[in-house]
Amino acid sequence: MTLRIHNTLTRALEHFLPLEPGHVRMYVCGMTVYDLCHLGHARSMVAFDVVQRWLKASGYRVTYVRNITDIDDKIIKRSLENGETVRGLTDRMIDALHQDADALDIERPTHEPRAMDYVPQMLSMIGTLQAKGLAYQASNGDVNYAVRKFADYGKLSGKSLDELQAGERVAVDDGKHDPLDFVLWKSAKTSEPDEVKWASPFGAGRPGWHIECSAMSCEMLGQSFDIHGGGADLQFPHHENEIAQSEGASGKPMARVWMHNGFINVDNEKMSKSLGNFFTIRDVLKEFDAETARFFVVRSHYRSQLNYSDVHLNDARGALKRLYTALGTVTPDAVTIDWAEPHAARFKAAMDDDFGTPEAVAVLFELAGEVNRTQSSQTAGLLKALGGVLGLLQDAPQAFAQAGARVDEDAIQAHIADRAAAKAIKNFAEADRIRNDLLTQGIILKDSPTGTTWERG
Repeated sequence: MTLRIHNTLTRALEHFLPLEPGHVRMYVCGMTVYDLCHLGHARSMVAFDVVQRWLKASGYRVTYVRNITDIDDKIIKRSLENGETVRGLTDRMIDALHQDADALDIERPTHEPRAMDYVPQMLSMIGTLQAKGLAYQASNGDVNYAVRKFADYGKLSGKSLDELQAGERVAVDDGKHDPLDFVLWKSAKTSEPDEVKWASPFGAGRPGWHIECSAMSCEMLGQSFDIHGGGADLQFPHHENEIAQSEGASGKPMARVWMHNGFINVDNEKMSKSLGNFFTIRDVLKEFDAETARFFVVRSHYRSQLNYSDVHLNDARGALKRLYTALGTVTPDAVTIDWAEPHAARFKAAMDDDFGTPEAVAVLFELAGEVNRTQSSQTAGLLKALGGVLGLLQDAPQAFAQAGARVDEDAIQAHIADRAAAKAIKNFAEADRIRNDLLTQGIILKDSPTGTTWERG
């Protein structure tokens, strides 16, 4: 079975073959770095991390580009509020982004371009669009894209121009010829710092949001490439506008396949700061270990809506614990995956069917059951190797059992020592009290002939 991917552009499941044999070029829209990454960012980063891992496991060379938006209205506003430079704010937030992504075992993309470094390429594309009659300079100095002059506008979202215009209004002073037109270049404002003003043929200013991805993807992957990805919220208008810019400038298809991961809800409501249900990755990692958070995302299909709650995270930890428990009963062999082996073949079939991680995870549980029955080191090795394809099961089982929010390990060991001393003098009531006290803190003690160990409940 060859890889099939659901293409948002065609609304169909399609067999995938890269433009260049053996080499996949993929662009995914990254973060606007004015604040810490939230759960929605985690969903997208993990989803496309799994995509690029599976492409590599399938034998492809992958050039994976995930951009960073480091110039934006929100960034400028936040930097002024904080009394720091835009560069200082974005450098700090990029460091935090990398820390959060590393915690979730998200592999770094091949390239991570920052918008500020590609303004010349953006200006070149804007100039091309203007020369082709697809862009114009408005009376307020902004340069706008003339949406109605691009015949295919709406093909990604499936929206007609009349449907789109029904919800649009033109600001009195924005200078647009049409309410659907969008900005390519923003004229400089006196209230904005000099570090976000560039000289251009259109006057001093800065790029609009949409143009950066068109310019950077073209520069790093070419005018046409294989996969463009991002969250479902980016399908319109961001990705629709990217197509208009890129294809309007080059006359060639931008990306062959468009992939969009589903929304994340919190307790069945859309995550929103206004609703007070907004969580950063760091909020989650205060309560749950990073691999549980990753597993929570991976075991759902990337296109499905994902509902976050403590109940679901606890369930994910319990499920992942069952896999680690199997690996803790026998030392896994170092295994090179034989994709003809029945379990591996089912795993591959699942992943080749639009990255079907729920079915792939089900194979892991089948293998865990076999490990428990047979105590086979080879089967345990295959379980660990297939888990690794998804970025899972690479820790020592005991390390996973103790992972999570910070605890005072020295204090736990002191309690274990006190309990051992109580047992030695046959004060079993005190020993039971210590065990139960730890249990109320979510710490489970396990006795064995070699001593007592602990893990989280």
